Amino acid sequence: MKPRVLLVGGTDSSGGAGLSRDVVTVTRLGAEAALAVTSVTAQSDIAFNGACHLGAEHVAAQIGAAGSVGAVKTGMLVDAATVCKVAEALPDVPLVVDPVLASSSGHALLDNEGIGALLARLLPRATLVTPNLPELALLCQTLGLGQDVPLADRAQALLALGCGAVLVKGGHAKNGRICEDRLYTGPGTPPRRFRGPRFPGTMRGTGCRLASGIAASLAQGFDLPAAVVRSRALLVAEFAGLSRP
Repeated sequence: MKPRVLLVGGTDSSGGAGLSRDVVTVTRLGAEAALAVTSVTAQSDIAFNGACHLGAEHVAAQIGAAGSVGAVKTGMLVDAATVCKVAEALPDVPLVVDPVLASSSGHALLDNEGIGALLARLLPRATLVTPNLPELALLCQTLGLGQDVPLADRAQALLALGCGAVLVKGGHAKNGRICEDRLYTGPGTPPRRFRGPRFPGTMRGTGCRLASGIAASLAQGFDLPAAVVRSRALLVAEFAGLSRP
């Protein structure tokens, strides 16, 4: 029987991000998906046209009905009530938190109280948190850190909340031809760096895919660095127009 991954997040009507991309990624890596939908959005690459949120109690009910899973990945969580209910309802398995704070078009997907709840209730139990650079800046701003705080110190601030590791995604950095993600695992431990080619253009939903791929690999028994390598390889293959990593 294939390992199962619980995917908690919003749907994207364009198919470019959210649960639809999560399911594709998990399936390509040989696992099965269970779902808990937090919101049904109407959006595309250029615009966010609205959302229908399902409510915290219904999200928790979906998690309860999903059955046994080997890992969980969370994405869009809407508000503080949903964050808290999700934290209460999740099974005790590896948890990958993708802190989805805004759409690619700039629309907020988690309100300020929700960000506070994410930091206080969900991050402390996460195996891995996967912020991109803008998300990391906003999370640390909520923690009271200034804009001049070094990247490593920002990652350590999240680790201090109790999460197992922080993968800082480098897609928003200005690094020429190289895209570098950094995995922070503890105080005094240098980050593990994962480098790959930077492809021209953009592909919405890369954060969803990376996090769900890592969750699928954790459910299959891979250790965290190997899970990151495997998920990144799938992304590179997709960018290069291939079907397999």
